[in-house]
Amino acid sequence: MPDNFWKNRNVFVTGCTGLLGSWLTKALVEREANVVGLIRDLVPKSNLNWSGFNDKINIVRGEVEDYFLLERAINEYEIDTVFHLAAQTIVTISNRNPISTFESNIKGTWNILEACRRNPLVKRIIVASSDKAYGDQEKLPYNENTPLEGRHPYDVSKSCVDLVSRSYYHTYNLPVCITRCGNFYGGGDLNFNRIVPDTIRSVFNNESPIIRSDGTLIRDYFYIEDAVESYLLLAEKMEELKIQGEAFNFSNEIQITVLELVNKIIKLMGSNLPPKILNQATNEIKHQYLSAKKAKDILSWTPKYTLDNGLKKTIEWYKNFLNNSLK
Repeated sequence: MPDNFWKNRNVFVTGCTGLLGSWLTKALVEREANVVGLIRDLVPKSNLNWSGFNDKINIVRGEVEDYFLLERAINEYEIDTVFHLAAQTIVTISNRNPISTFESNIKGTWNILEACRRNPLVKRIIVASSDKAYGDQEKLPYNENTPLEGRHPYDVSKSCVDLVSRSYYHTYNLPVCITRCGNFYGGGDLNFNRIVPDTIRSVFNNESPIIRSDGTLIRDYFYIEDAVESYLLLAEKMEELKIQGEAFNFSNEIQITVLELVNKIIKLMGSNLPPKILNQATNEIKHQYLSAKKAKDILSWTPKYTLDNGLKKTIEWYKNFLNNSLK
């Protein structure tokens, strides 16, 4: 794929202030794309602001629940490529308030897809699903043929996002691909109830990190810069490989318990603070990890970062961020 694939291409990114969205927006701007970002809430400390890229894109203020706003933005900015990343992503918030999660995640997705269906200029759409869409499965790792069997609000919302997206491909031939990734981590995640930023902040403040679960949950952690490259590669190859309508898992295929991850961060930060295990988590899937064989075979994709390397870069980002926040 030529290096100038994104140059002057009109790209719409929903969720551009989030963890993945901010890094993806930065990468697209650096590749000279014309980025239009959908922003619901103004978050001064978001990574998009922090990195200085918020003033390098066109901003549409609003939310994915507003269909006519999406239709207007996609039409007026003559959008060629859509990355639909906007979602309510926190499991505990979903359990507390499922309706807002369903509205944002499911309705938001069909709004985007319908707005794209009505605009012939849109050539490729990447929709972010999740490994949570698979639900709790006995057979692991998940591959792309594993049934989508979410049971709790967040997981169900992602199962629905996935199915709705593929229905638009099969019924209307909409050029959409779906990504299913493990748990993103990296600098710029301001959801401090997530385990990686919360652990780093706790150790930075010389406080014992808190684990809400019993520490034995096994997860697939995926560094954010690897995630960005996987999304860009998938979008670039959609037409060439005729893979519209397909779903792809992206993962570095590492299994690690929450406790092991927390202890690894503590060690990398040169601390010996003991973590506090609360054992309070509910409606959580016990064991999750993905096979990325399809992405490796079809897209020739490989992750560049080991878990240790990704965590070291993440720790440095937060040290810089937290030190500057104190000034």
